[in-house]
Amino acid sequence: MSKRSKIILIIIAILFVVALVWFGKKNKKSIIEYETETPFKTTIIKKTVATGKVTPLEEIEIKPQITGIIDKIMLLEGSKVKKGDLIATVRVVPNEQSLISARGRVDNIKLNVENSEIAYKRNKNLFDKGVISKQEFERFELTYNQAKQDLQNAQNDYLIIKKGSAGSGGSANTNIMAQMSGTILEIPVKEGDQVIQSNNFNAGTTIASIADMSKMIFEGKVDESEVGKLVSGSDIEVSIGAIEGVKFPAKLNFIAPKGTEEGGAVQFKIKADVSLSDDYFIRAGYSANADIVLEKRDSVLSVKEAVLRFDKKTEEPYVEVKQADGTFKNVTLKLGTSDGVNVEILEGVTIDDQIKIWNKASKDGKKIDD
Repeated sequence: MSKRSKIILIIIAILFVVALVWFGKKNKKSIIEYETETPFKTTIIKKTVATGKVTPLEEIEIKPQITGIIDKIMLLEGSKVKKGDLIATVRVVPNEQSLISARGRVDNIKLNVENSEIAYKRNKNLFDKGVISKQEFERFELTYNQAKQDLQNAQNDYLIIKKGSAGSGGSANTNIMAQMSGTILEIPVKEGDQVIQSNNFNAGTTIASIADMSKMIFEGKVDESEVGKLVSGSDIEVSIGAIEGVKFPAKLNFIAPKGTEEGGAVQFKIKADVSLSDDYFIRAGYSANADIVLEKRDSVLSVKEAVLRFDKKTEEPYVEVKQADGTFKNVTLKLGTSDGVNVEILEGVTIDDQIKIWNKASKDGKKIDD
C-alpha cells in the first residue's frame, strides 16, 4: 500500500470518528428541567347560571263585566293608580233581539200586574165587608205582590241589556276601575274597540293589566343535571341585562316539580324573590341571569386543573410529582369539587409535593410542548 493510500485511509478514519462523536452528541437527549408548583388551600365555589327574566310578583288583568264598546280611556300605560281609580268607560251596545224580547216580557208582566191589582182591590172590598175570609184575601194579595216583583225584575233585566246596569248604580258595570294599587303595564285596547265580558265560555277582553312594581321575582330555568343540587330558600344573585355591573340579592323560593323538554334537554322552572334598590327602576320583562351556588368548599387542598392528566385506559386523574432524584412519578388522585379553574384534592398529594407544570419545561427558559 502506497503512502498516499495510507494517508487517505487515516483521513477517512478520522472523519468517521468525528462523525460518530457528532451524531452521538446530536442524539443525546438533554435533561429537561420542568417548572413545578405545589398544592394550595383555597375556597372553591361551584356555580350555575339560570337564564330568565324579572316579572312582577302581583299582576292582574282587568276585564269588563259587560259586552260593549270602549267609550273613553282615562289613563296611559305606565300610570300609577290606586285601587278604585277609573281606567276606562264602556258604552253598552245592546243586542236588538235581546232588547225586544226583554221589552216584550216587561209588557206581558204589566198586564199580569193590572189584572192582579183589579182582583186585589175587588177582594179587599169584599174582605172589608166580611164577605170573604182573611185567608182567601191573603191569597189574592200574595198574587198581586208577586206580579209587582216580577215586573220590577223584568224592568231591571231590560235596563241591564239596554244600559249595562239597573237602578242608581248604572255606571258600576260601564266604569272600568283599578282592582289594585300599582302601575298600568299595558292597555291593549283603544277607544272604539269592542270588548267581551268574562263568562264560562270566554276569558273576556283584557282592558288593562296592573302590577305592583315594588315586588319583583326572577323566573328562570335550570338543567336537570343541576336542579337536584338546588335548595329552596338559598341566597342567589340576579344580574339584569339592562343594568350593567349591578347584582341584586334574591332568595330562591320555588323549584318546579316537573320539567319541560327544550332542545333535547329537560329544563326546570325556578322562581326567586328579588330585593330591589331604590336607585334603579326595574321594568317588567327585563332579561336576567341568576348566579346560583351549587356547592361551596372552604379552605380545601386544591390544584389547578391545568396540571391534571387522565390515564388513557382507566381514565383516572393523575399528576406527575417530582422525586428526590429529579425524576417525576405518576400519582393517582381522588378529586372533589371543581370551579372550572381549581379542583379539590381528596387523596393523592400533600401541600409540600412538587407537581409538574405541563408545557412549561425547558433548559434555556423557552416553553416547549410536552
